[in-house]
Amino acid sequence: MKSAERTVRILQALAEPPYTFTVAQLQERTGYPRSSLHALLRTLVDLRWIEPPTATGGYGMGAQALLTGTAYLDRDEALPRAIACIEAIRDETGCTTHVARLDGANVIYLATREAPDAHRGTSRVGRYLPAHATSLGKALLSERTAAELDELLPAELPRLTPDTVADRGALEAELAATRERGYAVERGQNLAGTTCVGVRIEYRIPATDAISCSMRSEAATDDEVARVAAVVQRHAGRLARDLRAAGIR
Repeated sequence: MKSAERTVRILQALAEPPYTFTVAQLQERTGYPRSSLHALLRTLVDLRWIEPPTATGGYGMGAQALLTGTAYLDRDEALPRAIACIEAIRDETGCTTHVARLDGANVIYLATREAPDAHRGTSRVGRYLPAHATSLGKALLSERTAAELDELLPAELPRLTPDTVADRGALEAELAATRERGYAVERGQNLAGTTCVGVRIEYRIPATDAISCSMRSEAATDDEVARVAAVVQRHAGRLARDLRAAGIR
């Protein structure tokens, strides 16, 4: 059991920036004895879960990790319909569009469809971000009770940018505003210069998935945010009805 847990911790470390680590860096992150760490790394390299160090970097994720990770997406019956939905939203709004799922205190991005003129820095499949710093997460957290938020959120909310709302009282005020208007708005809280609009997909109770559109903040006037939100709400509502009718939960 100890070896299995250590193996998982190594893979989790390699899944975080900068995505490559030397033995010394992995030992610092994990605290494992160097001898045990070497043995586990050799096994992971042999099984193609990780790649050995190059001349310019350390250990990194291998092909087997990708193959295994995509099985999570492949078995998800809701995802093909959600991808079709975010493509339609992208085409109608001109915004880069995402679908993500709440996982504890974070959201994990399941799919992204970029606008033709999208600037880089948009989220990618598999990216993990604190829910309180994203419109996707705020949309999903807004229907949780205070007790549920206590269970989900850490005592200290991490800041991703100077604009991240990291105060619990201020976050609860944002969640109340989200409930009232039916969609979440996040301005520069996880990526400076970007504004996002998020809407829940209500095919599960409570909702676990949400859709968001991201746009440059200079273009995110109140009227534009309201326009984009109306489009996302319409498509997310239709998607939720289709998923419920198909018996997908």
